[in-house]
Amino acid sequence: MSERKMTGATLPGNSTVELKEFDVPTPGHGEVLIRTKSSTICGSDIRCIYNEHLGKGPEGYIPGMVAGHEPCGQIEEVGPGCRRFKTGDRVVLYHISGCGVCNDCRRGYMISCTSEKYRRAYGWQRNGGMAPYMIAEEKDCVMLPDELSYTDGAQVACGFGTVYEGLEKIGICGNDAVLITGLGPVGLATAMLCKAMGAQKIIGTDVIEERLKIAKDLNLCDEVLMAGPNNVEEVKALTGGMGVERAIDCSANAKAREVAIQATRKWGKIVFLGEGGDVAFKPSEDMIHDQKTLYGSWVTSIWKMEELVERIVRWGIRPEDLVTHRFELKDVSEAYSLMASGKCGKVAVVFDEEVK
Repeated sequence: MSERKMTGATLPGNSTVELKEFDVPTPGHGEVLIRTKSSTICGSDIRCIYNEHLGKGPEGYIPGMVAGHEPCGQIEEVGPGCRRFKTGDRVVLYHISGCGVCNDCRRGYMISCTSEKYRRAYGWQRNGGMAPYMIAEEKDCVMLPDELSYTDGAQVACGFGTVYEGLEKIGICGNDAVLITGLGPVGLATAMLCKAMGAQKIIGTDVIEERLKIAKDLNLCDEVLMAGPNNVEEVKALTGGMGVERAIDCSANAKAREVAIQATRKWGKIVFLGEGGDVAFKPSEDMIHDQKTLYGSWVTSIWKMEELVERIVRWGIRPEDLVTHRFELKDVSEAYSLMASGKCGKVAVVFDEEVK
Protein backbone atom coordinates (compact mmCIF):
# COMPACT_ATOMS: atom_id res chain seq x y z
CA MET A 1 0.00 0.00 0.00
CA SER A 2 2.88 2.37 0.67
CA GLU A 3 3.71 2.36 -3.09
CA ARG A 4 0.43 4.10 -3.88
CA LYS A 5 0.47 7.87 -4.27
CA MET A 6 -1.99 10.54 -3.25
CA THR A 7 -2.30 14.33 -3.34
CA GLY A 8 -2.45 16.35 -0.13
CA ALA A 9 -2.87 20.04 0.68
CA THR A 10 -0.19 21.91 2.64
CA LEU A 11 -0.20 25.50 3.92
CA PRO A 12 2.96 27.56 3.27
CA GLY A 13 1.74 30.41 5.49
CA ASN A 14 1.29 33.14 2.91
CA SER A 15 -2.47 32.77 2.35
CA THR A 16 -1.97 30.13 -0.32
CA VAL A 17 -2.36 26.35 -0.55
CA GLU A 18 0.11 23.94 -2.13
CA LEU A 19 -0.88 20.51 -3.43
CA LYS A 20 1.90 17.94 -3.08
CA GLU A 21 2.31 14.23 -3.74
CA PHE A 22 2.57 11.84 -0.81
CA ASP A 23 2.77 8.09 -0.36
CA VAL A 24 -0.42 6.46 0.84
CA PRO A 25 0.72 5.46 4.34
CA THR A 26 0.62 2.07 6.01
CA PRO A 27 -0.69 1.87 9.61
CA GLY A 28 1.76 0.83 12.31
CA HIS A 29 1.11 -0.67 15.72
CA GLY A 30 -2.06 0.76 17.27
CA GLU A 31 -2.80 2.80 14.15
CA VAL A 32 -5.54 2.79 11.50
CA LEU A 33 -5.59 3.98 7.90
CA ILE A 34 -8.59 6.22 7.31
CA ARG A 35 -10.11 6.97 3.92
CA THR A 36 -11.05 10.62 4.32
CA LYS A 37 -14.64 11.49 3.52
CA SER A 38 -14.93 15.06 4.82
CA SER A 39 -12.49 17.56 6.27
CA THR A 40 -13.81 20.93 7.41
CA ILE A 41 -11.74 24.08 7.80
CA CYS A 42 -11.32 25.60 11.26
CA GLY A 43 -10.82 29.27 12.00
CA SER A 44 -7.63 28.37 13.87
CA ASP A 45 -6.21 27.02 10.61
CA ILE A 46 -6.80 30.41 9.01
CA ARG A 47 -5.45 32.45 11.92
CA CYS A 48 -2.42 30.33 12.82
CA ILE A 49 -1.40 28.53 9.60
CA TYR A 50 -3.03 29.76 6.38
CA ASN A 51 -2.28 33.47 6.74
CA GLU A 52 1.00 33.00 8.60
CA HIS A 53 2.63 30.41 10.82
CA LEU A 54 2.10 31.79 14.32
CA GLY A 55 2.47 28.82 16.67
CA LYS A 56 5.72 27.59 18.17
CA GLY A 57 6.81 24.18 19.44
CA PRO A 58 3.87 21.92 20.24
CA GLU A 59 1.52 24.66 18.99
CA GLY A 60 3.37 25.18 15.72
CA TYR A 61 2.59 23.91 12.23
CA ILE A 62 5.37 21.84 10.71
CA PRO A 63 5.79 23.08 7.13
CA GLY A 64 4.88 20.46 4.56
CA MET A 65 2.41 18.59 6.75
CA VAL A 66 -0.96 17.74 5.20
CA ALA A 67 -3.38 20.27 6.68
CA GLY A 68 -6.81 19.64 8.18
CA HIS A 69 -7.53 18.92 11.83
CA GLU A 70 -11.27 18.32 11.44
CA PRO A 71 -11.35 15.00 9.54
CA CYS A 72 -13.91 12.25 9.40
CA GLY A 73 -13.79 9.07 7.38
CA GLN A 74 -13.90 5.30 7.16
CA ILE A 75 -11.25 2.88 8.36
CA GLU A 76 -9.72 1.06 5.40
CA GLU A 77 -6.95 -0.85 7.21
CA VAL A 78 -6.02 -1.54 10.83
CA GLY A 79 -2.49 -2.03 12.07
CA PRO A 80 -1.33 -4.67 14.54
CA GLY A 81 -2.34 -4.19 18.16
CA CYS A 82 -5.67 -2.44 17.53
CA ARG A 83 -8.24 -3.41 20.16
CA ARG A 84 -11.61 -1.90 19.24
CA PHE A 85 -11.95 -0.47 15.75
CA LYS A 86 -12.03 -2.51 12.55
CA THR A 87 -12.05 -2.11 8.80
CA GLY A 88 -15.25 -0.41 7.63
CA ASP A 89 -15.91 1.53 10.83
CA ARG A 90 -16.98 5.15 10.37
CA VAL A 91 -14.95 7.42 12.67
CA VAL A 92 -14.42 11.01 13.66
CA LEU A 93 -11.02 11.99 15.05
CA TYR A 94 -10.16 13.78 18.25
CA HIS A 95 -7.73 16.13 16.61
CA ILE A 96 -4.90 16.07 19.17
CA SER A 97 -2.95 12.88 19.69
CA GLY A 98 -1.54 12.94 23.22
CA CYS A 99 0.93 10.81 25.13
CA GLY A 100 -1.91 8.99 26.89
CA VAL A 101 -0.26 8.85 30.30
CA CYS A 102 -0.01 12.43 31.60
CA ASN A 103 -2.75 13.68 33.93
CA ASP A 104 -4.54 15.66 31.21
CA CYS A 105 -4.56 12.73 28.79
CA ARG A 106 -5.88 10.42 31.50
CA ARG A 107 -8.75 12.87 31.97
CA GLY A 108 -9.40 12.65 28.21
CA TYR A 109 -8.12 16.16 27.46
CA MET A 110 -5.35 15.38 24.98
CA ILE A 111 -5.57 19.01 23.88
CA SER A 112 -3.73 19.81 27.13
CA CYS A 113 -1.20 16.94 26.92
CA THR A 114 1.95 18.07 28.71
CA SER A 115 4.38 15.94 26.68
CA GLU A 116 6.36 18.02 24.22
CA LYS A 117 7.63 14.82 22.62
CA TYR A 118 4.35 12.96 22.08
CA ARG A 119 1.67 15.66 21.79
CA ARG A 120 0.96 16.02 18.06
CA ALA A 121 -2.06 17.57 16.40
CA TYR A 122 -3.49 16.22 13.17
CA GLY A 123 -2.98 18.80 10.44
CA TRP A 124 -0.29 20.57 12.47
CA GLN A 125 2.50 18.25 13.58
CA ARG A 126 1.21 15.13 11.84
CA ASN A 127 -0.60 14.73 8.54
CA GLY A 128 -4.26 15.65 8.62
CA GLY A 129 -7.44 15.30 6.61
CA MET A 130 -6.78 17.35 3.47
CA ALA A 131 -5.82 14.21 1.55
CA PRO A 132 -7.66 11.03 0.47
CA TYR A 133 -6.00 8.96 3.22
CA MET A 134 -4.52 9.60 6.64
CA ILE A 135 -3.04 7.65 9.54
CA ALA A 136 -4.58 7.98 13.00
CA GLU A 137 -3.93 6.35 16.33
CA GLU A 138 -6.79 4.05 17.28
CA LYS A 139 -7.11 5.77 20.67
CA ASP A 140 -8.00 9.04 18.91
CA CYS A 141 -11.02 7.59 17.07
CA VAL A 142 -14.64 8.11 18.03
CA MET A 143 -17.32 5.95 16.41
CA LEU A 144 -19.60 7.92 14.11
CA PRO A 145 -23.27 6.89 14.46
CA ASP A 146 -24.94 5.64 11.29
CA GLU A 147 -27.53 8.43 11.54
CA LEU A 148 -24.84 11.09 10.97
CA SER A 149 -22.99 11.95 7.78
CA TYR A 150 -19.23 12.22 7.53
CA THR A 151 -19.61 16.00 7.26
CA ASP A 152 -21.62 15.96 10.50
CA GLY A 153 -18.71 14.10 12.05
CA ALA A 154 -16.08 16.48 10.72
CA GLN A 155 -17.93 19.31 12.46
CA VAL A 156 -17.74 17.42 15.75
CA ALA A 157 -13.97 16.86 15.40
CA CYS A 158 -13.26 20.37 16.65
CA GLY A 159 -15.97 23.04 16.42
CA PHE A 160 -19.01 21.33 17.90
CA GLY A 161 -16.89 19.53 20.49
CA THR A 162 -15.34 22.82 21.59
CA VAL A 163 -18.75 24.45 21.88
CA TYR A 164 -20.29 21.54 23.78
CA GLU A 165 -17.52 21.66 26.39
CA GLY A 166 -18.10 25.37 27.00
CA LEU A 167 -21.87 25.02 27.20
CA GLU A 168 -21.56 22.17 29.68
CA LYS A 169 -19.46 24.43 31.90
CA ILE A 170 -22.05 27.21 32.08
CA GLY A 171 -25.15 25.02 31.71
CA ILE A 172 -27.95 25.74 29.23
CA CYS A 173 -31.65 25.08 29.85
CA GLY A 174 -35.14 26.37 29.16
CA ASN A 175 -34.75 29.12 31.76
CA ASP A 176 -32.04 30.84 29.79
CA ALA A 177 -31.79 33.73 27.40
CA VAL A 178 -28.44 33.36 25.66
CA LEU A 179 -26.14 35.85 23.95
CA ILE A 180 -23.61 34.67 21.37
CA THR A 181 -21.02 37.22 20.28
CA GLY A 182 -19.57 36.15 16.95
CA LEU A 183 -21.58 34.09 14.47
CA GLY A 184 -18.82 32.43 12.53
CA PRO A 185 -18.87 28.62 12.33
CA VAL A 186 -18.23 28.27 16.08
CA GLY A 187 -20.93 30.80 16.91
CA LEU A 188 -23.41 29.10 14.59
CA ALA A 189 -22.59 25.76 16.21
CA THR A 190 -23.18 27.40 19.59
CA ALA A 191 -26.61 28.60 18.48
CA MET A 192 -27.55 25.16 17.13
CA LEU A 193 -26.52 23.42 20.35
CA CYS A 194 -28.12 26.05 22.63
CA LYS A 195 -31.40 25.60 20.77
CA ALA A 196 -31.14 21.80 21.06
CA MET A 197 -30.44 22.13 24.80
CA GLY A 198 -33.60 24.20 25.29
CA ALA A 199 -32.50 27.83 25.51
CA GLN A 200 -35.56 30.09 25.72
CA LYS A 201 -34.16 32.97 23.65
CA ILE A 202 -30.98 33.13 21.54
CA ILE A 203 -29.45 36.44 20.51
CA GLY A 204 -26.45 36.63 18.17
CA THR A 205 -24.13 39.45 17.12
CA ASP A 206 -21.59 39.77 14.32
CA VAL A 207 -20.02 42.35 12.04
CA ILE A 208 -20.56 40.35 8.84
CA GLU A 209 -24.01 40.51 7.29
CA GLU A 210 -23.71 37.10 5.62
CA ARG A 211 -23.27 35.43 9.01
CA LEU A 212 -26.28 37.21 10.49
CA LYS A 213 -28.33 36.05 7.52
CA ILE A 214 -27.24 32.42 7.92
CA ALA A 215 -28.24 32.48 11.60
CA LYS A 216 -31.69 33.82 10.74
CA ASP A 217 -32.25 31.69 7.64
CA LEU A 218 -31.46 28.50 9.58
CA ASN A 219 -33.67 29.69 12.47
CA LEU A 220 -30.77 29.35 14.90
CA CYS A 221 -31.19 32.76 16.54
CA ASP A 222 -34.36 34.51 17.65
CA GLU A 223 -32.67 37.88 17.21
CA VAL A 224 -29.51 38.95 15.36
CA LEU A 225 -27.74 42.27 15.92
CA MET A 226 -25.06 43.98 13.91
CA ALA A 227 -22.13 44.29 16.30
CA GLY A 228 -21.79 47.85 17.51
CA PRO A 229 -21.53 50.25 20.44
CA ASN A 230 -25.18 49.87 21.50
CA ASN A 231 -25.24 46.07 21.78
CA VAL A 232 -25.48 45.98 25.59
CA GLU A 233 -28.54 48.22 25.60
CA GLU A 234 -30.06 46.30 22.67
CA VAL A 235 -29.63 42.95 24.42
CA LYS A 236 -31.14 44.29 27.63
CA ALA A 237 -34.09 45.68 25.70
CA LEU A 238 -34.70 42.18 24.31
CA THR A 239 -34.60 40.66 27.79
CA GLY A 240 -36.91 42.91 29.77
CA GLY A 241 -34.05 45.16 30.82
CA MET A 242 -32.33 42.38 32.75
CA GLY A 243 -29.76 40.93 30.37
CA VAL A 244 -29.10 37.29 29.48
CA GLU A 245 -28.52 34.41 31.88
CA ARG A 246 -25.74 32.97 29.72
CA ALA A 247 -23.28 34.52 27.26
CA ILE A 248 -20.76 32.85 24.97
CA ASP A 249 -18.02 34.75 23.16
CA CYS A 250 -16.94 33.13 19.90
CA SER A 251 -15.40 36.24 18.37
CA ALA A 252 -12.07 36.81 20.18
CA ASN A 253 -12.87 40.50 19.76
CA ALA A 254 -12.22 42.77 22.75
CA LYS A 255 -15.40 44.84 22.35
CA ALA A 256 -17.56 41.78 21.78
CA ARG A 257 -16.14 40.12 24.89
CA GLU A 258 -16.93 43.25 26.88
CA VAL A 259 -20.50 43.13 25.54
CA ALA A 260 -20.81 39.47 26.57
CA ILE A 261 -19.81 40.37 30.13
CA GLN A 262 -21.89 43.54 30.46
CA ALA A 263 -25.03 42.16 28.79
CA THR A 264 -25.15 39.25 31.26
CA ARG A 265 -27.47 39.74 34.21
CA LYS A 266 -26.69 39.29 37.90
CA TRP A 267 -25.63 35.76 38.84
CA GLY A 268 -25.15 34.96 35.16
CA LYS A 269 -22.38 32.92 33.55
CA ILE A 270 -20.10 33.72 30.62
CA VAL A 271 -17.70 31.50 28.70
CA PHE A 272 -14.96 32.57 26.29
CA LEU A 273 -14.43 30.19 23.35
CA GLY A 274 -12.86 32.49 20.74
CA GLU A 275 -9.08 32.16 20.51
CA GLY A 276 -6.64 35.10 20.61
CA GLY A 277 -7.22 38.78 21.18
CA ASP A 278 -7.69 40.49 24.53
CA VAL A 279 -10.34 42.16 26.68
CA ALA A 280 -10.60 44.92 29.27
CA PHE A 281 -13.36 45.25 31.84
CA LYS A 282 -13.99 46.66 35.32
CA PRO A 283 -13.86 43.73 37.74
CA SER A 284 -15.99 45.25 40.49
CA GLU A 285 -18.61 46.92 38.29
CA ASP A 286 -18.81 44.28 35.56
CA MET A 287 -18.26 41.05 37.49
CA ILE A 288 -17.86 41.10 41.27
CA HIS A 289 -20.83 43.20 42.35
CA ASP A 290 -23.18 41.29 40.03
CA GLN A 291 -21.88 37.89 41.20
CA LYS A 292 -21.10 36.79 37.64
CA THR A 293 -18.86 33.87 36.71
CA LEU A 294 -16.46 33.87 33.75
CA TYR A 295 -15.12 30.61 32.31
CA GLY A 296 -12.43 29.83 29.79
CA SER A 297 -12.86 26.66 27.73
CA TRP A 298 -10.43 25.02 25.31
CA VAL A 299 -11.59 22.23 22.96
CA THR A 300 -13.08 19.22 24.80
CA SER A 301 -12.28 15.75 26.07
CA ILE A 302 -12.61 12.60 23.99
CA TRP A 303 -15.27 11.14 26.31
CA LYS A 304 -17.39 14.26 25.93
CA MET A 305 -16.97 13.97 22.17
CA GLU A 306 -18.38 10.44 22.35
CA GLU A 307 -21.24 11.77 24.47
CA LEU A 308 -21.86 14.59 21.98
CA VAL A 309 -22.30 12.38 18.91
CA GLU A 310 -24.86 10.34 20.85
CA ARG A 311 -26.76 13.46 21.89
CA ILE A 312 -26.67 14.99 18.41
CA VAL A 313 -28.57 11.92 17.20
CA ARG A 314 -31.00 12.17 20.12
CA TRP A 315 -31.63 15.86 19.52
CA GLY A 316 -32.20 15.33 15.80
CA ILE A 317 -29.85 18.11 14.70
CA ARG A 318 -27.44 18.03 11.75
CA PRO A 319 -24.13 19.89 12.08
CA GLU A 320 -23.66 19.63 8.31
CA ASP A 321 -26.49 22.16 7.93
CA LEU A 322 -23.93 24.83 8.86
CA VAL A 323 -21.77 23.92 5.85
CA THR A 324 -22.53 26.53 3.22
CA HIS A 325 -19.86 25.44 0.73
CA ARG A 326 -18.34 22.08 -0.25
CA PHE A 327 -15.21 21.74 -2.38
CA GLU A 328 -13.32 18.82 -3.85
CA LEU A 329 -9.61 18.59 -3.08
CA LYS A 330 -8.67 19.97 -6.48
CA ASP A 331 -10.40 23.23 -5.49
CA VAL A 332 -8.97 23.39 -1.96
CA SER A 333 -7.33 26.79 -2.60
CA GLU A 334 -10.75 28.30 -3.22
CA ALA A 335 -12.04 26.64 -0.06
CA TYR A 336 -9.41 28.23 2.18
CA SER A 337 -9.75 31.61 0.50
CA LEU A 338 -13.50 31.63 1.08
CA MET A 339 -13.11 30.57 4.71
CA ALA A 340 -10.57 33.36 5.25
CA SER A 341 -13.04 35.92 3.88
CA GLY A 342 -15.56 35.12 6.63
CA LYS A 343 -18.44 35.52 4.19
CA CYS A 344 -19.71 31.98 4.64
CA GLY A 345 -20.73 29.40 7.18
CA LYS A 346 -18.60 26.29 7.52
CA VAL A 347 -16.47 25.21 4.56
CA ALA A 348 -15.78 21.52 3.85
CA VAL A 349 -13.38 19.68 1.56
CA VAL A 350 -15.19 16.46 0.67
CA PHE A 351 -14.51 13.11 -0.97
CA ASP A 352 -16.55 10.22 -2.42
CA GLU A 353 -20.21 10.20 -1.30
CA GLU A 354 -19.85 13.55 0.51
CA VAL A 355 -19.40 15.34 -2.82
CA LYS A 356 -22.81 16.92 -3.42
